[in-house]
Amino acid sequence: MLADREIELKFACGPDDLAAVLAAAPAGDDETRELISVYFDTPDLLLQKAGASLRVREHKGRRTQTLKRGQGLVREEHEAPIEGLAPDPALEPLPSLLPDGATLKPAFNVRVSRRQRTFHYQDAEIELALDQGEVTGGDRQSDICEVELELKSGPPAALFALARELLAAAPLYLAFDSKAARGQALVAGPAMTSQKTGKVTLSRDATVGEAFQAIARKALAQIAANAETLRLQPGPEAVHQLRVGVRRLRSALTTFKPLLAGDGLQSLKTQLRWLGHACDAARNLDVFAGETLHPAELGESAPAGLHSLRKAVDAARRRAWAEAGEASSSERFRALMVDAVAWVETGGWLDGPDAREAIRPFAKAALKRHLKSLAKHGRAARGGDDEARHYLRIEAKKLRYATEALTSLYGEKRAAPYLERLRDLQEALGALNDLAAAEPLIARLTLSPEAAFAAGELVGLKAAGKPRLLAQADRALGRLEAAKPFWG
Repeated sequence: MLADREIELKFACGPDDLAAVLAAAPAGDDETRELISVYFDTPDLLLQKAGASLRVREHKGRRTQTLKRGQGLVREEHEAPIEGLAPDPALEPLPSLLPDGATLKPAFNVRVSRRQRTFHYQDAEIELALDQGEVTGGDRQSDICEVELELKSGPPAALFALARELLAAAPLYLAFDSKAARGQALVAGPAMTSQKTGKVTLSRDATVGEAFQAIARKALAQIAANAETLRLQPGPEAVHQLRVGVRRLRSALTTFKPLLAGDGLQSLKTQLRWLGHACDAARNLDVFAGETLHPAELGESAPAGLHSLRKAVDAARRRAWAEAGEASSSERFRALMVDAVAWVETGGWLDGPDAREAIRPFAKAALKRHLKSLAKHGRAARGGDDEARHYLRIEAKKLRYATEALTSLYGEKRAAPYLERLRDLQEALGALNDLAAAEPLIARLTLSPEAAFAAGELVGLKAAGKPRLLAQADRALGRLEAAKPFWG
């Protein structure tokens, strides 16, 4: 393990769970520390934009400057003692991240009470930290309660083995946001109710393995963030973005299929499929409410029974949100997240020769393979039925997600026209899929006669527009087929 790399797992939990975690952990000498950290950045947030955080931490009169950079299990860490209250801009790697004369200002503060224990476990030395405190920025404040496991030496597999043991003792939720990210979000404004996927930036000299890890980390972070929102504040956007995160990770498994193998892969696929299906009912109801009910309510001649239908649909949505929230609160979900990160970061697939190959030739072949599959399903969908168009929609999503994940290798400007055509096709096919799903969705609801009448009228009106949607999808497919692939 390199000296400037931090290998760490972080979990969110409730204050009442900390004692159970400590009791389940291996024995060791405990130390309680009061830590005060001030995070710094430039007025235009250059460090944040570079994916870095800079803090000055004080403990027992001593101050330490720490810069961290990176995502996932392994992060780059540079630490050095300093004398003053402000960071030293001459300490590496700050000079390479900031222009000459850049001004560093306090951005937010983190104050935690840390109970810390170091011990040996399965041939590894691990540090356990239980943190309770708060992050403050301006007039905003957010509580912190988390468990951290840091690998000091030894095999990373030991870190995950311990994490699984602790999961059995308390409901721990894997978290991807560092304290720095929490602070950055706090000072940016009101908390978001959902989180979209972060942009994936790949170095052109990255290996295939590094590229897959970068893409998978973004998807896992999106899943974790929206699962948390769904547990605390259920709603349509959290459901949608959680499903998107699941689909992006499943798509990445398809894109990088020639690389991936070994123990854990099939289990990961199965668990991701379960999590996605746990949100299907909520998403279908949300789409019906937004795309069919809401426009009808704004119309001049709303059908009789529309109000009763709205009440029934919204009641079903709340039940479906609760079911999705239960899934994202479950022991199965918590185990899924730990197992997924373990497989992405330390899986046996990393030992294969393909993992060390350059990403650009692989990316070209993968995008070409996705396009070939889409073309095959496109031929089947022309003149085909709803099922054939459903499979074409899935292939369009896979190509879109792969394109978005690999765009940085080619440049956004170069890929943008192709992506726009992909989105047009996906939108047209999505409208057709929503139409196909509407009738069975309504059939599963318990509706009063007047609500059932309104539902039938709305679905009938939507069905009348199917020929127009079919023509729109056919045009979108033709435009995509005529486009020159940007990857050459």
